[in-house]
Amino acid sequence: MAELAELTDDLGRRSFEERLGRRGYPDAFDDALWARLEDTGLSRLTSAEGAGPAESAVVLAGLARHAAAAPVAETDLLAGWLAGLAGLSVPDRGPLTTAIADAELREGRIVGTAADVPWPHCPVVLAARTTDAVYVAKLDQSAITARHETHNIAGEPRGSIAFDVLVDDAKPVDTAVADELIRRGAWARCNQIIGALETACELASAHTGERVQFGRPLRNFQAVQHSLAAMAGELERARATIDLATAAVIDHGFGSAAAEYAITAAKVAVGRAAEPVTTIAHQLHGAIGVTVEHRLWLSTMRARAWVDEFGSTAHYARRLGASALSAADPWDVVVSGPAPH
Repeated sequence: MAELAELTDDLGRRSFEERLGRRGYPDAFDDALWARLEDTGLSRLTSAEGAGPAESAVVLAGLARHAAAAPVAETDLLAGWLAGLAGLSVPDRGPLTTAIADAELREGRIVGTAADVPWPHCPVVLAARTTDAVYVAKLDQSAITARHETHNIAGEPRGSIAFDVLVDDAKPVDTAVADELIRRGAWARCNQIIGALETACELASAHTGERVQFGRPLRNFQAVQHSLAAMAGELERARATIDLATAAVIDHGFGSAAAEYAITAAKVAVGRAAEPVTTIAHQLHGAIGVTVEHRLWLSTMRARAWVDEFGSTAHYARRLGASALSAADPWDVVVSGPAPH
């Protein structure tokens, strides 16, 4: 695992350094990084290389630490897994993405619009939810009736895709597949947020140690020390919850009740940590931290953008509260979550 972390860090750092001064807003796909990820097997670590969630977590957080512009989670954990489950053929190389949408059946066709599709220029594996099933299909150009591409607040590509697919060209799967797909996405984003917040904390610590005011480093002022400690505390609390979620996934799988509960708790804790950590980091940097050219901005804006993807913090907090209220003994849910099955 240490070697994997070192490799990931090396690839992410190299990508970041190569793109210094060349990153725009919106951001662009990093072809050079993607080629290296494919050469090392990191682009499809779980769907093709036989690795597990622990390894995937290391890669996702490690690349996020360097604001990597590459859809690893979308390609591996989402599209690759979904295509494999449905028996669809997808390219062995190149990035993929997943679109999740509610859809209607109209005279043998599946029609709908998927919003907030990450990296929408990539080949798309669709999960279309109807009243009786989830239909999985690879969207080619003939099935896409409209496409609108934009970006999130970090400049990462996002978009909406309207589709019209023949039912015969799609594979029906159980409705629970859509729930697991979203759960996988939420878990991935939590790991990525942790990586981004780690960088924000490191940058704040380094800046306050180097910046001198009134004859001494900023870090020596008590108020600054309190702010750094608050950042570290929020980060460690969030990290503990995603570590628990990863353990639940390893032991019971993404489709289990234990994983659902642990990922829900992690989405709440990580989402709540993102605002204070990013806010304090910008406060400690002053005006320079809010510019798009500064590395801090690349990390904090990604963390804030990822918080609301695959379900907002408030959405998961309501789910967590509802599970406690509906339990025979709410205390058991609060302490340890539901029993796995």
